[in-house]
Amino acid sequence: MPNVDLILGADPSRRRSIRTEPTQRRSTQRLDALLDAAAEIVDESGFERLTTQMVAERAGASIGTVYRYFPDRVAVLYALRERSVRRFRERIADDLVDIDLANWWHLMDVAIDACAAMYRDEPGFSVVHAARRETPEGDIEPELAHRLARLIEAEFGGDDLDLAELRFRLGVSIELGDALISRAFERDEAGDDRYLAEAKRLVHDYLAEHLGEARSASNAA
Repeated sequence: MPNVDLILGADPSRRRSIRTEPTQRRSTQRLDALLDAAAEIVDESGFERLTTQMVAERAGASIGTVYRYFPDRVAVLYALRERSVRRFRERIADDLVDIDLANWWHLMDVAIDACAAMYRDEPGFSVVHAARRETPEGDIEPELAHRLARLIEAEFGGDDLDLAELRFRLGVSIELGDALISRAFERDEAGDDRYLAEAKRLVHDYLAEHLGEARSASNAA
C-alpha cells in the first residue's frame, strides 16, 4: 500500500480563512452547516453571486453567526475550497489504500478519477477551480504536485529522479487535467467520458514526453 500520509499530511504554510476555529462539536457542526449552505449556493448560482447573507439564510443562521467565522464572502469561498481540497486529498488516499501502484502513471490516473468523483459527489467542488480569481493564493496545483512528487519519490524514486523537475511537470499536468475535467462537467453533469479519457491521455503523453517512460515498481526496486 502506498504511503498515503504523504497525500494527507497537513500543510503548515496554508493560510487559515476561518476567523474563529471551532473547539466544540456543536461549533464544528455549525461551521459545516454554513459551508454546506455555501456549497449549495455555488452549485445553483455560481460563486460570483455568493454573499454572506445568502449563506446565513440558507443555513438558517443569523448573519452574526456567519461573521463569527468569516469576515467576508471571500473568506467563505476560501474555506469552502480548503474543505474541498482536504476531501479531495482524502479521496485520493482512500482510493490508494487497496491498490498496488504498478507505475507512477497509475497514481495520476487515480488522481484524475478522484477529481471526477469529487465533481459528481462533493457539493461546491467546482469552486476549487472556478474561484481562483477571488482567492488567488488558494491555487492547489503547487501543493498537490508537491505531495504527488513526494509519493512518487517514496514509491519509485531513484538516483536519477529530479524532484524539482518532477514537481514542475506534475503541476503543469494537473493544470491540463483540471481544464479538461472542468470542461467535461460543463458539457455533462455526470462528466463527458470523452473529455475525461482525453484528460488522462494528455497527462500521460505530457509527462512521458518530459520525464521519460514510466518506471515500474520492479524496475524502481
